[in-house]
Amino acid sequence: MTNTQEVEEIAGLSIKVVLITTIGILLFGIYVGILIYGENSLTVLNQLKEKKQGLIKDAKTFKNENKQLQKEYFELKQLEPKEKI
Repeated sequence: MTNTQEVEEIAGLSIKVVLITTIGILLFGIYVGILIYGENSLTVLNQLKEKKQGLIKDAKTFKNENKQLQKEYFELKQLEPKEKI
């Protein structure tokens, strides 16, 4: 009996099965890591959601400011004398 056969008998698994399983687990770990921390990951999604909320808030602020400035503009426009041609 060779050394690998003795180890296979003790463990009950072949070396090929152990290596394939180990490689599969590593690949799955890399895949999960990419899902969590990669370019199209959950963290990027959360950052984009926060940025979207900030932009929506800014848009509301700018709309209100624009409304006030338009009101002021039209009030000033009424005070100007009309030009005669």
